[in-house]
Amino acid sequence: MSRITLAMPAVPAAALLLAGAAWAQSPAGAWNTGESHVEIYECGALLCGRIIALDEPLDADGKEKTDKNNPDPALRSRPIIGMDLVAGFSRKSDREWVGGTIYDPRDGKTYKCRMTVQDDGTLEVRGYVGLPLFGKTVVWTRIE
Repeated sequence: MSRITLAMPAVPAAALLLAGAAWAQSPAGAWNTGESHVEIYECGALLCGRIIALDEPLDADGKEKTDKNNPDPALRSRPIIGMDLVAGFSRKSDREWVGGTIYDPRDGKTYKCRMTVQDDGTLEVRGYVGLPLFGKTVVWTRIE
C-alpha cells in the first residue's frame, strides 16, 4: 500500500513536467531574426506573428522604414514595425508548425512557410514557393 501512496504524487509531477516540455516546444514568444524581432502569438487555433523591432528602424533618409515594396500601393506607407509577418500556422507535431505564410518586406512577396523548433531552442523557419524543396531556411533565436 505504501508503494502506491508514494507513487501517486509522482503522477501529477510528471504531468507538469510534460506540460512544460510541450510549452517549450511552441514557437510562441519573441524571436531575433538577425534583422528584426518578431513576436509569435496564438491567433485563434493558429499561430501568427508581427515585427516588434528592427535592428535598423530608419531608412537612408532617417525616416521610419515602411512597406515600400508591397505590391498594393495602399500598403506601401505602413510602418514595418507592427506589421504582420507570419500567419496561419497549425501544429503538425511536437516541434513542427505548418500551413502558414511569411511575408518578406524586402521584396513584397508572401511565401508558404513552415517552422520547426530545434533541440537547441532555436526556430528554423523555411519559406518556399510550391514545395519546401524550393525555398530558403533561416534560423531565429528566442529572446528571453
